[in-house]
Amino acid sequence: MILVAGATGNVGSELVGALTSAGRQVRALVRDPRGHALPPGAEPVTGDLNRPESLVEALDGVDGLFLLSGYADMPGLLARARKAGVRHVVLLSGGSAALEDLGNAVSRYMTLSERAVRESALSWTMLRPRSFMSNALRWLPQLAAGDVVRVPFAEVPVAAVDPYDIAAVAAHALMSDGEEDRIYELTGPRALLPADQVAVLGRVLGRDLRCEGLTNSEARAEMEAGMPVEYVDAFFQFFVDGTLDESEVHPTVQDVLGRPPRTFEEWAHAHADAFRMAD
Repeated sequence: MILVAGATGNVGSELVGALTSAGRQVRALVRDPRGHALPPGAEPVTGDLNRPESLVEALDGVDGLFLLSGYADMPGLLARARKAGVRHVVLLSGGSAALEDLGNAVSRYMTLSERAVRESALSWTMLRPRSFMSNALRWLPQLAAGDVVRVPFAEVPVAAVDPYDIAAVAAHALMSDGEEDRIYELTGPRALLPADQVAVLGRVLGRDLRCEGLTNSEARAEMEAGMPVEYVDAFFQFFVDGTLDESEVHPTVQDVLGRPPRTFEEWAHAHADAFRMAD
């Protein structure tokens, strides 16, 4: 049995589908089992990952665990998982974990989560994806209002990765032998500027879209309206101060899965209906 945390998120939902399609027993951790449609064969279960004592039912009979970074008591959560019989954990981390910058809020929670996994006595696989292609869904309100997309960090190229590919690598790690103590750096096939992504979306949707960059002060104000200041500071350190380079392309998806990673254009076609609803 494999327990998937974040089972309705960008990566978790793809992973549940990949595992059930492969005939694996899957338990999907959700907040409300009545509120989400899961693939046939996936068993919904509730629990709070910030309260490990609430996971007794969720962990019963589980030997593989897909986990996100950043929970309050990661060592306690992993200790309970090990006691329940979990043997292998796949952690969704990120590229900033390699910085081990405890002064940066994003790098800190990823670094500490990876450390907890390493110290848990469980076998592990770390996934370090770069920015998700699905971040483009944040533009839906702007696309509903017109053809101009205003973005922060407009001059920063990123080799964004499709959550579908992240999930495929996670599924491989959970279903295959020999995946112990591996770190996978996951990217798409090429680095794109936000304007490149907007141009691709325009071609896919048949719309004349235009990308405009926010000033740093505009970007900070907009971001602070939606997230804690310490996280806004973290992203400014990454993309304005240049502490994190997400433009490097890694061959990991090809190496692990035997096929190239999906392009942003493929992602855009797969999610075109979501954008057309904003027309």
